[in-house]
Amino acid sequence: MNNWIKPYVKAHKGLLILTILFGVGALIAACALLFTSGYLISKSSLRPENILLVYVPIVLVRAFGISRPVLNYLQQLASHSFVLAVLSKMRVRLFQRLETQALVLKERYAIGDLLGLLADDLEHLQNFYLKTIFPALFALILYGIAIIALGVFSIPYALLLALLFGILVFVLPYVALKRNRQHMLDMKIVRAELYNDLTDAVMGATDWKLSGRADQMIAGKQQIAARYDRLEAKIEASSRRRSIVFQVVAAASVILLVMFGSDMAQTAVFHPMWIAAFVLVALPLLEAFMPISDAISHFPSYDTSFARLMEVEGRSEDAQPCTTLPTGPYTVDISNVAFQYDNRTVLRDVSMTWHPRQKVAILGKTGTGKSTLGKLLLGAYKPTAGTVTINGVHMHTLRHDTSQLIAVLEQKPYLFDTTIMNNIRLGNVSASDAEVIEAAKKVQLHEMIETLPHGYDTRVEELGTRFSGGERQRIALARILLQQTPIVLLDEPTVGLDPVTEQELIHTIFEVLSNKTVVWITHHLAAMAHMDTIYMLENGRVRVKGSHEQLLADDARYRKLYDLDYPFD
Repeated sequence: MNNWIKPYVKAHKGLLILTILFGVGALIAACALLFTSGYLISKSSLRPENILLVYVPIVLVRAFGISRPVLNYLQQLASHSFVLAVLSKMRVRLFQRLETQALVLKERYAIGDLLGLLADDLEHLQNFYLKTIFPALFALILYGIAIIALGVFSIPYALLLALLFGILVFVLPYVALKRNRQHMLDMKIVRAELYNDLTDAVMGATDWKLSGRADQMIAGKQQIAARYDRLEAKIEASSRRRSIVFQVVAAASVILLVMFGSDMAQTAVFHPMWIAAFVLVALPLLEAFMPISDAISHFPSYDTSFARLMEVEGRSEDAQPCTTLPTGPYTVDISNVAFQYDNRTVLRDVSMTWHPRQKVAILGKTGTGKSTLGKLLLGAYKPTAGTVTINGVHMHTLRHDTSQLIAVLEQKPYLFDTTIMNNIRLGNVSASDAEVIEAAKKVQLHEMIETLPHGYDTRVEELGTRFSGGERQRIALARILLQQTPIVLLDEPTVGLDPVTEQELIHTIFEVLSNKTVVWITHHLAAMAHMDTIYMLENGRVRVKGSHEQLLADDARYRKLYDLDYPFD
C-alpha cells in the first residue's frame, strides 16, 4: 500500500501542504465567522450608543464571510489538482505494469477483473484522498486547535469537551470501521462479480439470445444486484444509527459550551456577551467532524483496491533490460528449455535453432506447449531452465523492445474502432499514406478497400466486425509489413477460415514474408509444405523434426495427421 501512496505524496508534497493549509484555514474562517457573529449579536442586543462600538466585529464578519468560501475554493482546487496529478501517475504506472504482462493477461485476469481494476479500484482511490484522508486530517487538526483554545480558559471544560469531541472523532469512526468492515469487503466482492458477469453477458449476448436464455441471464444479474442492494442497506442503516449518536453527542457538546460560558461569565473571566460566541463556534466544529465516520468506514474497500494494485505489481516481471539491441542477421537459439506454470511442467528439454529467413513450424495438439514456446520467444516468460536467445541476447531481457525484432499475427488480431488507414498504420505510426497503401496492395487488400464508400477512411468498427475473417487477417498482415521486423511469429493465423480463403491467405503470407524468418505455431497442417523445418511437440518435448517431405516419408504419426487434414491429396 505504501508503494502506491508515499512516492506520489512525496512528489506532490507542495500541493498537499497547500491543500492542508487552505482546508484548515477554511474551517478556522468558518469558526471565526460564527464566533464573531455570536459576539456581534450579543453586543448589538445591548444597544450600543455608537455604531463604531461594533464596527470591528462587523468588519471581521465580512472578512471571515468572504475568506471562508475563497479558502474553501482554493482547498478544492489544490486537493483536486493533487489527486489528479497522483491518479495520472498511478494510471501510467498501472498501465506499465499491465503492459509487461500483455501477452499473458488473459491467463492471469478475467476481463471483468481488469475492468474493475481500471474503472473501480483506481478511480475509487480519488475518494481515498478527497473523502477520507483530507476531511479526517482537517478534523483532527481542528480538534486539537479547539481543545487547546478552550484549555486557555478552563482545563476541566477543555477535557470534557475533548472527551465529547473524542467520541465523534475517534470512537464513532472506530465503531463504523469495525461494524462495516465485512460489509464493505462483501460489497467489493459482489461489485467484482458484477463486473465479471456484466462482461460475460455483453460479450455473450448473442449466445444468450439465440439459446433463449436471456431471461435467465437477466434474472441472475438481478439476484447479484439485489445482494449488493442488501449490503448497501445494511451500511446505510448503520450510518443512520451513528447519526443519532452523533446528534446526541453534538447536543451534549453545545450544552457543555453553554455551561462553560455561564461559569466563565459568573466568575468574571469574560463578559456574558461572549457566551453566544463560544456556543456558536461549536456548529462549524461539528460540521467538520460529521463526515469522519462514513469516511473511515470505507477504509476496507480502499485496502482491497490497494491490495489488487499490489497484486498486479507483484505479477509484473521486470527483467534486467538489455541496453543494446542485437544487430542482424538474426539467429534464434532455444537451448535445453524447460518451463513450469503453476507447478505444472509445460516444456521439457526443448532445443531448436532458427537461422535467418528460415521457415519454421511448431506443430502439436492443444496443451503440448506450442503457445508457451511462442511466449518464451517474445520474452513474456523466463525459462525455468535453459535459454532462449537471439544472437546471444536473452529474450526475456528484451521484453520492451521485442516488437522491434518480432511481429506477431494471431488467430484473432485486434482491430480498433477507427479507420482502415489507422489500423494498418499501427504497425509503424510514422508511415506515410503511400506506405500504408503499398502494404495493403502487397496483401491484396487495396482493390477491396477502394470499393468501399470511404476507402481507407472507412471505419473498421470494434473488433473489425464489418470484415470477414480473411480480411481481418490481411489487415493485420499489412500492419506487420509496416512493422518491418526480421522475424514474424504466426499463431494459428488461418484457423476458422474456409479452405479456399485459408489457401489464399497462406499463399499471400509466404509471398510477402519471403525475406523474413517465419515461425508458424499450429495444430493444422495446411501450410506445412512451405516450411523448411517442422518441429512436432508432444507432452512438452520435441518428438520429431524435419521437412514436410521427410516427415511424410519417415514418420507414420505425421503422415496420419496429414491424411486426416487432406484425405484426397
